[in-house]
Amino acid sequence: MSEEMNQVEVKNFEIGDKVTGQVTKVEEKQVIVDIRDSKLDGIIPISELSSLHVEKASDAVSEGDLLDLEVLKVEEEALILSKRKVDAEKSWQDLEKKFQSGEIFEAEVKDVVKGGLVVDLGVRGFVPASLVEAHFVEDFSNYKGKTMTFKIVELEKDKNRLILSHRAVVEEEKGKQKHQILDSLQAGQVLEGTVQRITDFGAFVDIGGIDGLVHISQLSYEHIDKPSEVVSEGQSVQVKVLSVDRNNERISLSIRETLPGPWSDIAEKAPKGSTIKGTVKRLVSYGAFVELFPGVEGLVHISQIAHKHIGTPHEVLKEGQEIEVKILEVNEKDQRLSLSIKELQEKEDQYITDYELPEESTGFQLGEMIGDQLKNLKK
Repeated sequence: MSEEMNQVEVKNFEIGDKVTGQVTKVEEKQVIVDIRDSKLDGIIPISELSSLHVEKASDAVSEGDLLDLEVLKVEEEALILSKRKVDAEKSWQDLEKKFQSGEIFEAEVKDVVKGGLVVDLGVRGFVPASLVEAHFVEDFSNYKGKTMTFKIVELEKDKNRLILSHRAVVEEEKGKQKHQILDSLQAGQVLEGTVQRITDFGAFVDIGGIDGLVHISQLSYEHIDKPSEVVSEGQSVQVKVLSVDRNNERISLSIRETLPGPWSDIAEKAPKGSTIKGTVKRLVSYGAFVELFPGVEGLVHISQIAHKHIGTPHEVLKEGQEIEVKILEVNEKDQRLSLSIKELQEKEDQYITDYELPEESTGFQLGEMIGDQLKNLKK
């Protein structure tokens, strides 16, 4: 076509017109297209090929590709076109729907930049570092080329602002999983779990996507001052479900109740008639509670503390005192032990008491005899 005819043809187009063009030549910094239904060629500068930075035009298009384009400039013999603007317009409409519905979709990470990730959705989408994962990530270099799921969390077309989040997807899935687990849990269940976090008052255990609390009192049968004495982060543990509060999403767990109880096989550990060392734990008006094993206490009734009569156990015992006791009775079912201290002590020698009484009596008789003799002398 002559130069004059080209000029006439060009005048049929205006800025903003939509055209279709077929790629006839891919140069390093621009692409030449044959505009359908005309005899004109169009030029797409490399900057108008994609919403993302493109090093070479061949990275974005190939010869023979049929493209939807928008007229940017009308020059004397050619049209300057944009693929990016048409793609963006289509994309914004689609993205607006996704944003309104909260749709989760897949996309490939095109680049890793300072502060986050870049995703091409027809427009440039940005994923801030804080919205990539639910956990902290130090190095994002291996995320380039990775296909991930995203949700749109901010969209402002006028400012060309599109913020995506993978973290929101992870947390949403966790939330669904959490509710499923909450619905399925029942008190009394025994489950495998992993210790996630240790605090002063207990340990949080992950039981498959949801954490439950093992209070310090439910960690062990033995008294402990700190949870770290018996569990550590990352440790696998068996837990029993004590209660489930679905409204507040709270689960109470016990490790202690999955362990053999301290009273288990107590008749073998403390057989009737045997002698065992223990520690006085509590003194009450009717006796003393003595700990024989962690979590196992028995009662020494006040009548079994000493042979002599005592008003209160405090007269002969004190808390924390180490003593020996004899096992009188063992009741594993009711978790009761009857103990005795006095049965391990010798009785006071009754012989001495019996001997003293006649001596007093003899003394009395001698006095009488002397008195009688004096009477006789007076006569």
